[in-house]
Amino acid sequence: MALDRQMSGRDQASALREMVLSSGGGRSKFQGLRSIAVVSGKGGVGKSNLSVNLALAMGQMGVRVMLMDADMGLANADLLLGVVPKHHLGHVIGGQMGLEDILLSVDQGVSLIPGGAGFSDLADLDEQSQAMLIEKFSALEGRAEVLLVDTGAGIHRNVISFAAAADEVLLLTTTEPTAIRDAYGVLKSLVVGLSWKPKVSLVVNMAMSDDEAFSVADRIRLAAGQFLDLNVNYLGYVLWDQRVMDSVRRRRPFVLQSPDSPASSCVKVIARRLLKVDQEDVPGGRGLKAFMLRLGKRMRLKG
Repeated sequence: MALDRQMSGRDQASALREMVLSSGGGRSKFQGLRSIAVVSGKGGVGKSNLSVNLALAMGQMGVRVMLMDADMGLANADLLLGVVPKHHLGHVIGGQMGLEDILLSVDQGVSLIPGGAGFSDLADLDEQSQAMLIEKFSALEGRAEVLLVDTGAGIHRNVISFAAAADEVLLLTTTEPTAIRDAYGVLKSLVVGLSWKPKVSLVVNMAMSDDEAFSVADRIRLAAGQFLDLNVNYLGYVLWDQRVMDSVRRRRPFVLQSPDSPASSCVKVIARRLLKVDQEDVPGGRGLKAFMLRLGKRMRLKG
């Protein structure tokens, strides 16, 4: 069965912990925090849900993850996690609170940075205030190996800003024709909006089978290669699963509520592939401060 093939080695969590933690006392082998921006061409494809459950799956594998809710229009990571933040990034930008004051621990190794509309204020900061904010973020540099950024949907300039700031981009689509078209539109906007070719991986959500997912991925990858000269890595798929909708209603992520469900199993496979479990060297990134510096620069340029 295709899902069985995709799930081969699903019990590698303990091995991953050994790999990412040194035997000398828990120091990570990641070389710098790795930032990943999760994007989609349209709303309703499950982007925030994937971001939340992917963060939790990584946390279960022993990797420390900061999930940043950067969807300025519909920030809902807190709803999916079943938490109620009292403060968000806007309070940090406004100077009322420190970054540590808004950071929420949501599960083992996973913390949430409630952002939402607060990120839109970043573009209005003067250089001194922006530098102070970047230094506040830098203080969290050692708190995580992965920064997972849940962006807004579509090709808004803010989405391109986060994609440009991140070490890599994770593009999500479903099998619907409109979602496929809009996913390609995001890739086109990234290529046009950046002066370099971004590192992009693709996930197909709500697929009815592996064959359907592979077919969708091939269409996007071929079009990106032929017309954009962009290599897109196919990372995997998430099967349609009624328990996903049940988990949303209960405000409890499906990786926690139904850990053995088809959707949970698929997300765990994607997490392992994203972390490159089978490689001797765990890939790192350029760090949190570098991410914020690039984001600040893009925010200033977007107008």
